[in-house]
Amino acid sequence: MFNFFKSRQINLMIVLMFNILLLNCFSIYAVEKPVLHGRHWVAITGKPLAATAGATIFNQGGNAVDAACAMLAAVCTMWDVLGWGGETQALIYNPHTQKIIGINALGVAPSGATTDFFKQQGLNYPPEYGPLAAVTPGTPGGLMTMLAEFGSMSLAQVLEPAIQMAEGYPIEQQAVNQIQRHQERIKQWPYSRDVFLPHLGEEHEPPHTGEIFRQLDLLQTLQQLVEAEQQALAQGKNRKQAIYSAYYRFYCGDIAAEFVRGCQEQGGLITLKDLADWQVYLEEPVMTTYKDIEVYKLTCWVQGPVMLQALNILENFDLKSMGYNSARYIHILYQTMNLSFADRDFYYGDPYVQPDEPLKGLLSKQYARQRAALIQPDRNDAEAAPGDPYPFEDRKNPYLHFLKDWTKIHQHKGEETGRLGFDEEFTRGTTSIQAADKQGWIVSVTPSGGWIPACIAGKTGIGMSQRMQSFVLDEAENPFNVVQPGQRPCATLTPTIAIKDGKPFLSFSIQGGDTQDQNCLQFFLNMVEFGMNIQQACEAANIISYQMHSSFGKHEKHPGRLTLREDVPPWVADELKKMGYELRFSKKTSGPMNAIFFDWEHGTFWGGSSNYGEDYGIAW
Repeated sequence: MFNFFKSRQINLMIVLMFNILLLNCFSIYAVEKPVLHGRHWVAITGKPLAATAGATIFNQGGNAVDAACAMLAAVCTMWDVLGWGGETQALIYNPHTQKIIGINALGVAPSGATTDFFKQQGLNYPPEYGPLAAVTPGTPGGLMTMLAEFGSMSLAQVLEPAIQMAEGYPIEQQAVNQIQRHQERIKQWPYSRDVFLPHLGEEHEPPHTGEIFRQLDLLQTLQQLVEAEQQALAQGKNRKQAIYSAYYRFYCGDIAAEFVRGCQEQGGLITLKDLADWQVYLEEPVMTTYKDIEVYKLTCWVQGPVMLQALNILENFDLKSMGYNSARYIHILYQTMNLSFADRDFYYGDPYVQPDEPLKGLLSKQYARQRAALIQPDRNDAEAAPGDPYPFEDRKNPYLHFLKDWTKIHQHKGEETGRLGFDEEFTRGTTSIQAADKQGWIVSVTPSGGWIPACIAGKTGIGMSQRMQSFVLDEAENPFNVVQPGQRPCATLTPTIAIKDGKPFLSFSIQGGDTQDQNCLQFFLNMVEFGMNIQQACEAANIISYQMHSSFGKHEKHPGRLTLREDVPPWVADELKKMGYELRFSKKTSGPMNAIFFDWEHGTFWGGSSNYGEDYGIAW
């Protein structure tokens, strides 16, 4: 273990004693939302209506994959900070094989999306909005692949709640606010204008809260998918083949043709070949152990491995003895995230294209010990930079020359966004989906993309992704994530499943851009180190760092900036200020986290959903 804060030993003992007293209070810690207890199934996602869609499928005899697909379709139809043209990534636990499968349904950069193309337009990064921000749609293919491979129901059954919603559902305030906020941008795109601004020319142009919001073009697209499935079944194809017939219609048939026409009409780059060539990958996830608990994440095309790197570093410290959210604990946590996210910012990218990411080295326990030794005991390291994981997989690093001035590469990228704009970009939302059933199926999903304001592609009703902005144009920033046709951008989306004693232990995910794995890490530690139950861990006070580069907009970072929950003790805040942290405070810092705990002693599920937003769960 590393020895810290010798010069402040007496003060730290006092703080430690106080935090131990706080920890002892967690057994009676009041939460705003109750634990969801279920015996048969749990369905949790970003909106009550969407959770109801999952519950409906469970009540019709579907498994957790069927329910997760229904919830995914519902949140996309509700524009719950994502849409149908976005991207889906998931982890699925198969009880028959006792294996975890990764679902990679992230779109790729289309034909013509090159560094020269964007630089010729005077851009430092691909744009945040509009048709040029779009990678190929991944969510329809991801949903249909999950359903075909691991579900039990037909596409028609799973899409029925979303079809009913596309025909018309009472729109909620959050979506209305988003439309109103971005209505001038929406007016630039004719198909988006027709959908999102039904009262064009009136004083209030978006739909009114509670108004029946109709999406007839999307309704037709969903019905066309079901029609393709039904035609295939009539021809004697089995359930799986029929679902893939609908997949083909979307990516190679008339839906694809209209999507491409509508995209290109508005200046986008996606071609029919781009759609036809794209595919969903079924992957083996990456894993590390923490106190003999196996923690599984998707690979480096998302930020998931950064949590595994952080856990490897934190193993070198006695976190429990520091006390929950003591100054010492917060400092070690923050510095660990600095180091892990610096590696993310430089080494993560699409593993299906060259160059090969040094993922084995990044997840090495030996590399983690080397990184842990860099943490200073009493100050923030604003210059924390990527390390060199290559020796830990017996390779020579070909990119060391980029690391010399890496911390300065963003200094000449133009004016800063401003705090409010940066905060919106950094925490850019999506939704999360958790589902589990008594047969043993578990699904953790963090879909995203195509959020409001989305540029809708023609008469498909499908809003295009905005994920292109997560690429870089300069190899010196990240040689693994430079935009080129056919490559996936490194996304922030990060579902998680943990296994303990050979059995499922936790399934969890969260929305919130670059804060996702920060919150996932702390949720996990809240339960494993500090003994919270699942709802307490979902609502607990987390910290938020902004020292890593944003994956959105201008890719800025703010070293030393730290958000704490507003009820942090003043002596903790004072200690952190002395270490050089710039503190900000917020009423809630913990979510929206959605999670399931598997209670093997009683044979039940515990569901948790934080008190942060509109996330909602149902269990039975």
